[in-house]
Amino acid sequence: MTATLTILGLTVLMFIIGKVRSDIVALCALTALIVLGILTPEEAFTGFSSTVVIMMVGLFVVSGAILQTGLAKAASQKIMKLAAGSDTRLFLLVVLVTSAIGAFVSNTGTVALMMPIVVSMAMQGGTPPGRLLMPLAFASSMGGMLTLIGTPPNLVIQDALVDAGYEPLGFFSFFPVGVTCIAVGIAVMLPLGKMFLNKKKERAEGKAGRGKTLDELVSEYRLDHALRRYRITQRSAIGGKTVAELDMPSRYGLSILEIRNESSDRSGILRNVTQSLARPETILAAGDIVYLTGDMGQMEKFAAENGLERLDNNSMDFYDIGISEIVLMPNARIAGTPLRKSGFREHYSINVLGIKRGGDYIMDRLPEVKLQPGDVLLVQGKWSNIALLADDETDWVVLGQPEKQAMQVTLDYKAPVAAVIMLAMVAAMVFDFIPVAPVTAVVAAALLMVVTGCFRSVEAAYKTINWESVVLIAAMMPMSVALEKTGTSAAISHSLVAALEPLGPTALLAGIYFTTSLLTMFISNTATAVLMAPIAMSAATEIGASPYPFLFAVTLGASMCFASPFSTPPNALVMHAGGYTFGDYIKVGLPLQLIVGIVMVFALPLLFPF
Repeated sequence: MTATLTILGLTVLMFIIGKVRSDIVALCALTALIVLGILTPEEAFTGFSSTVVIMMVGLFVVSGAILQTGLAKAASQKIMKLAAGSDTRLFLLVVLVTSAIGAFVSNTGTVALMMPIVVSMAMQGGTPPGRLLMPLAFASSMGGMLTLIGTPPNLVIQDALVDAGYEPLGFFSFFPVGVTCIAVGIAVMLPLGKMFLNKKKERAEGKAGRGKTLDELVSEYRLDHALRRYRITQRSAIGGKTVAELDMPSRYGLSILEIRNESSDRSGILRNVTQSLARPETILAAGDIVYLTGDMGQMEKFAAENGLERLDNNSMDFYDIGISEIVLMPNARIAGTPLRKSGFREHYSINVLGIKRGGDYIMDRLPEVKLQPGDVLLVQGKWSNIALLADDETDWVVLGQPEKQAMQVTLDYKAPVAAVIMLAMVAAMVFDFIPVAPVTAVVAAALLMVVTGCFRSVEAAYKTINWESVVLIAAMMPMSVALEKTGTSAAISHSLVAALEPLGPTALLAGIYFTTSLLTMFISNTATAVLMAPIAMSAATEIGASPYPFLFAVTLGASMCFASPFSTPPNALVMHAGGYTFGDYIKVGLPLQLIVGIVMVFALPLLFPF
């Protein structure tokens, strides 16, 4: 018992100091438990096969897909309209919407659904994500107190009551308790969040090294003013011809920036978009959409002569193909060379759309322009090919970060697919008549997000997983086994209850609540509820009081645990995205946990008399 408590104490101390990454600290604690023989290797690594951890991995992927397809942005824009520019109103909307979802969906699933929406809102509103993500995690736990199925500890106390022959709780018996928690949570989190969760460092880092956005580049080089889209029809004369055969630069002074093909099924949900650059050997086909740049009059002439259909929207969408800027170095080997001989197209499959020289923009007759050191070239190509340009640092430097820009490009045509998958996952988690376990629903949803193309690549899906949070939870889970195996948790709970029982029902209620709350910081909330429920039941029986307030104290203490990132999966899910340290949870979560506890100790006897 002493060794277990020592390891636990040192682990918490290292978390608070924050000099070593939290996942490394958790792994060191796990290793110490194995070396000292407190846990067997099999017991120590059960966390890595836990369904909770597997669900976390899957939910990271689902959240990433919701962001990547623009679904989060669309939802966040609607919430932003309701907020009407008010930070306080935005905070209230996040907490209330999350709590409402948390009443019917697991708190981990709720955070996974809401996190990309909240991050998107923060980016649009210029608010640090850290200002909203911790309240999001806490609100998901509070929302779980609104209904019987909101969180597993609620079902644990229901079973305890039924087994003891008491009247079972109704679906909404928890509602007054949940509403009280949410009201207290809002009153506490609003000022504490403003004091401790305004991550100034994040804002500074966001501006530092920031490249121009794609929209800014399009506007700066006025691409949208010299661009039109045309569809090749069945009667078009250029169907079946190669780009080289058209000889468009010499005959019309026009260039094809891009060739796109769009297709969808009858429902319109499954839609695919393929983009490709116009290479000389590319064969054009009916249904292709060509993006032309050059003189508008010549475009209309070319379209009329070849039977092309003009499309209204001339905006440039970026999916597989993007744009970026590169600047030529003073010692560039291609300096003094005409652009057509630079090798960009031949070696990198890259188009040059424009050149910025000093304050001038060169957009016409580019093939004959001789390149000069200091020229800034606007290049277009597949994101992977643009990223390859960064490898050749002797001739040029790529401005901005193409890989990050590619990740920020939303595959908006896949948003309906992501929405259907997400709703199906939620339905499987909410409705008992669907014979699918929650972890299976999450893994299937994550896999479908990848298979249906909601990510640019499989690698992009893997990058959405925050392995630090996953390892943290998986490595800390066996700590609960160690505490139970050595008798530590049972000794703590029994001794505290025994000491407080003679002081009356209110003191005993407080003891049960805060003992449960303390244990939940290191043991899963479900396991803590299972441990404490029979203790609370027997204590109530001994003093001749109703067991209802005492069992509610158990489920509240097990669910309202906010003081550490590893006490609940939602706390861990938002840790990386919010840029939080262990100290942030102490500053905001610990006061909230204490205040909620104090309020509920006095509120529970009013709702469920002794």
